Amino acid sequence: MTTNRMLSIHQPEDILGYIPHMLGYWPEDSLVAITMQGNVLGATLRVDLPALGSDDGLACFAAQIRDYLIADEAANGVLLAIYTDEGWNDGAVISRTTPLLDVLRGSLDHVDLVVREAWLVGTKYWRGANCTDEACCPFPGLPAERIKESRLSTELVYQGSVVGPSPGKGTEGLRLARSGPHDPGVIEAEARFGDLILGSWRSEPCMDAVLAVWRHAVSRASGNNPLEPGADAGTIGFLRTTLKVPGWRDAVAVMAAAGLGSAKAGAESFGFFAEDGPDAAPFDPGELGVPSGEAWPQAAKAAKAARANGSRRSADVHTYGDVLLGMYPEKPRWNDLDVLQGILAGLTVEGEHGEVAAAALTLQGWIYWCKGKGSMAHACLSRAEDARPGYRLAELLTGILEQGTLCGWARRPDSAWKGPLGGAL
Repeated sequence: MTTNRMLSIHQPEDILGYIPHMLGYWPEDSLVAITMQGNVLGATLRVDLPALGSDDGLACFAAQIRDYLIADEAANGVLLAIYTDEGWNDGAVISRTTPLLDVLRGSLDHVDLVVREAWLVGTKYWRGANCTDEACCPFPGLPAERIKESRLSTELVYQGSVVGPSPGKGTEGLRLARSGPHDPGVIEAEARFGDLILGSWRSEPCMDAVLAVWRHAVSRASGNNPLEPGADAGTIGFLRTTLKVPGWRDAVAVMAAAGLGSAKAGAESFGFFAEDGPDAAPFDPGELGVPSGEAWPQAAKAAKAARANGSRRSADVHTYGDVLLGMYPEKPRWNDLDVLQGILAGLTVEGEHGEVAAAALTLQGWIYWCKGKGSMAHACLSRAEDARPGYRLAELLTGILEQGTLCGWARRPDSAWKGPLGGAL
């Protein structure tokens, strides 16, 4: 069988080796379910294990898993992996997990999703959930190193994929920020730009210039090489300043996912701009390296084009909410979202509090949620609320996660994020 990237899978270790690379970390106390479309891996779900003692609780849990997986309408099979460190030494891991697997199979059978294979995975051992052959599943199990050293896992490492610690172990597993104080140049630039632009937050020319700088930053950065304050203190200070305005923060996210025109049209339809605002931005984007003949006028051009084709009519305008919930566009600009996530990771320092940290962490959490990575999203949003208690967008997104709502893009195989190396989820 293969993934949509045509990575060959020859044995269970390959599938189990692929899961941590797809999630970005080795799961703990988790159920991982992967839909299959014929012999191709489809959508992936990772959730915390439920309490294993209540039949009613297991049935409710299984129904929630089923309702998530049937969003992959092309799926006709499922692979299951239960990650737990309980019961390996005395062999009780099988009896402990059998009730959960049985109720999952029954629930999925009702919607014609056949459980093709199931595995139990611990820190030290793994085994087939139904294997009774001592030749292939010796007591207490096969060494977990066989998963980490599988052919597919080795290939992914060679291609640059990295498996980090679980989010449950703290912040090390998150792609957040550097340690150490801010560069003095960043502090000075943030203060200077704050004086220049924060009073013009409803100015359309100012938003055009703000988006031009962000667009330029995204276009010249890469997901593996986010901007570093020491190298470009002025730009970092400027970007940090813009995150203090919720409307600009949201426009940056919408621009990355749906394009500059959508960011501008959504702001206009919401009535974001003051009618009697200034005719020019209070700063020169060229100071931050934005070519005046290229990136700078794009926002204004996008807005004029949107007006020219009638997209300002309410029936045609997609709101920021449509984009933030993954309802529009049909498929987001995943490369730009990946790069934006990297830039956001470089805008704050470890343990920082305040508006900027809350905004940067919240947008990272939103991108993780869009990718279907709920654990990482929750970790980022929790840190955002720690950085600024009551931060509204973090609270709203946390509520969405707690309701089990899946991002619209993650529901469809053709629009879902394909992994750090372009693989299928």
